[in-house]
Amino acid sequence: MELFDVYPVNDIEIVKGQGSLIWDNNGQAYLDMYGGHAVISIGHTNAHYVQRVSNQLNKIGFYSNSIKIPLQVQLAQKLGELSGRGDYQLFLCNSGAEANENALKLASFANGRKIIVSFTNAFHGRTSLAVAATDNPKIIAPVNQTNNVVFLPFGDVIALENYFAQNGKQVSSVIVEGIQGVGGIQVASNDFLQSIRNMCNAYGAYFIADSVQCGYGRTGKFYAHDYAQVDADIYTMAKGMGNGFPVAGISISPKLKPWHGMLGTTFGGNHLACAAALAVLEEMESHHLMQNASSIGNYLISELKKIPQVIDVRGRGLMIGIALPPALAHIKKDLLFKQHIFTGEAKPNVIRLLPALNLTKAHADIFLTAFSTLLNQPLK
Repeated sequence: MELFDVYPVNDIEIVKGQGSLIWDNNGQAYLDMYGGHAVISIGHTNAHYVQRVSNQLNKIGFYSNSIKIPLQVQLAQKLGELSGRGDYQLFLCNSGAEANENALKLASFANGRKIIVSFTNAFHGRTSLAVAATDNPKIIAPVNQTNNVVFLPFGDVIALENYFAQNGKQVSSVIVEGIQGVGGIQVASNDFLQSIRNMCNAYGAYFIADSVQCGYGRTGKFYAHDYAQVDADIYTMAKGMGNGFPVAGISISPKLKPWHGMLGTTFGGNHLACAAALAVLEEMESHHLMQNASSIGNYLISELKKIPQVIDVRGRGLMIGIALPPALAHIKKDLLFKQHIFTGEAKPNVIRLLPALNLTKAHADIFLTAFSTLLNQPLK
């Protein structure tokens, strides 16, 4: 059997990691400024994380949600504390797409409506309803197509308010990323997020804050949406939640009431997943990683804005997009193969930085030096 060929892969085999560094099978070290799509939140092979997961594995790794799992309660309590939403409820699942799928379904259960408002350049996942709310027709199979999702211009308050004025009583939920990731690190303005909150309040719709990539402290606040000083009805989480272990969840307002069988999952909230997620929160708390993400992120953004070849620098904390002119489209590849630095990208020419939240200033400086070196090389 061969692998189903859906990923364009670099000819690199990573065999070891420590903190913000990873090594290939030839012993070459790389600086990881991408964290495997914002997943590595507390660094590779973090000692506390490894110990907590190992200890749990030596006890029990899995049993189903048909029995009490005290680790789930501990995780919900710690998550409530760090996110500032102790009165919310936690449902655990396995991936960001699954989190968004359940959030959209939960909202529809609650108000009996079908219409979902999403936005241009949104990415919410690849499962049936999540991908229908994603603004990329190429990955929406015919079976996923639905008239129940409406796309409005991202950041356009007037378009949002006009749509609600005409159709508000039909809207089940509004789903929005606090900072669009795949969409090119586009930051939702405070006015825009506040308008979503106001429209949902006025028309009985639910505000779903997609925090899969922009949550879990990455922006310097627990959720990127917190900058607007609004509370969403449902927050979706994954990516950095487990530092590489598949774990996700939705944080649900007390206004939404559960009933048995409403949502379900086989693997969600298993013992190992909860141990991994608790280790992440414990490290974030004890080492003040949200504050570090803010300070190192602000430093990177400030320094990047000084570079004349850069068109734009967007983002918050350690979620940063660097827009380059088309002539410099090769820079991401050169960072990897010439400077041995992993970064991400968004089309057409945006380099994405999503490193671990404990990234040091020394490692940030290594990136800045390498980046500037490449930009100052003469074009061939």
